[in-house]
Amino acid sequence: MKKTRLLPLLATLGYSAYGASIDYIQNYTPEYDANPALQGAVSQSSSVYFNPAGLMRLDEGLYFQIGAQLAAGQEKTTFNSKSYKADLLAPVPNLALYKKAEDETYFWTFGGIAGGAELNYKDSVATIGKIAAALPGVDVSGNAKGVKQYLQSTLGVSWNLTDNLSASIAGRVVHGKRTLKANVDVPEFIFDFNGIPVPINIGPQMVDGKRTATGGGFQIGLNYAATEKLNIGFRYDSKIKLNFKTDSTNAGSLLGAFYPDFKDGAKYRRDLPAIAALGASYKVYEDWAVFLGGNYYFNKDANMDHDVKTPNNKYKGYSYNNGWEISSGSEYWINKKWAWLVGMNYAQTGAPKNQFRDSEFALNSFMLGTGAKYRPDETVEWVAALNNYWYLSKTVKEVKYERDIFNIGLSYTKKF
Repeated sequence: MKKTRLLPLLATLGYSAYGASIDYIQNYTPEYDANPALQGAVSQSSSVYFNPAGLMRLDEGLYFQIGAQLAAGQEKTTFNSKSYKADLLAPVPNLALYKKAEDETYFWTFGGIAGGAELNYKDSVATIGKIAAALPGVDVSGNAKGVKQYLQSTLGVSWNLTDNLSASIAGRVVHGKRTLKANVDVPEFIFDFNGIPVPINIGPQMVDGKRTATGGGFQIGLNYAATEKLNIGFRYDSKIKLNFKTDSTNAGSLLGAFYPDFKDGAKYRRDLPAIAALGASYKVYEDWAVFLGGNYYFNKDANMDHDVKTPNNKYKGYSYNNGWEISSGSEYWINKKWAWLVGMNYAQTGAPKNQFRDSEFALNSFMLGTGAKYRPDETVEWVAALNNYWYLSKTVKEVKYERDIFNIGLSYTKKF
């Protein structure tokens, strides 16, 4: 049989969130990298994202906050002892402006909310390895790259209900983008049909597609200053309904058939689920505070690829379980200018085994981070942080899925 190069029939890349959920990231600010338990914190650098009702506990003034993070790591799938790898590198920006007055606080944020890095599998993927194992003597190869990114903008207000209890409400807009680019050469080959040699000529195959969607939702929050030492925060982010539409160039009907969501004009819905976040901070001493927090993801109530089709047009939508994560953290002020931060996080994504494929897989994870705060004066705060995610590998249908991500971040907050 003539050797040929076959296209990756089922999936060609892995691009996924490097936070703790299926699509969501949670590192909205660099401070999260060092202390992921910010749901109940009163922080001039991060409460606007994680506990907006807690903004009422800040000093009066106009705050400007800007930050940037860089994630680096690797995704890997293994089949028949052969590994298929893709390096990742992704920036995560964030920007916020908030005005604290005596009776209310108005706030605006902008930055990443879900998605991840661009991944480029140059040396094929595990699905290709499976095809090669099923077709001995055929030289199977392929490559592709893709990315998914979601940006959000949130505008809201916080106010006091009582001396100890405050609330917040906000509106949110999210724009999502998911891309796939694959180029595959399928030269003519000979197929043995009951002893009769049959030449097969599929021709060049490629797909270059972009799926985009824009949706809106709301956010509500509560903050309760129980004592001078104990603060409790709650936040609810509503589901974001996202109807993705594809703008694509498909040369070769066979490749397009196996990527129905990347056919030109295709419409598929993939929501961002609602989140309930609860946390607390406690001042053990004047210069030392500890934090505990958690998030619950309502994946079951969101339409997340329920309408995905197989190549023969049968529905095989994915049904996700609800996900959750728990975090702890510590902030210790060494002196009036420097603080040391440390924290950890464990997450269960709720992704079932039938969701795992080269194109996407959500693994449970453990994160450990550390960092520092620097306050040269009462109006400026710098935060530098780093962390590492250890994802718990999983083997599904003889394919082992692995991921490891390292993240660094720096933010600047100025009070006028």
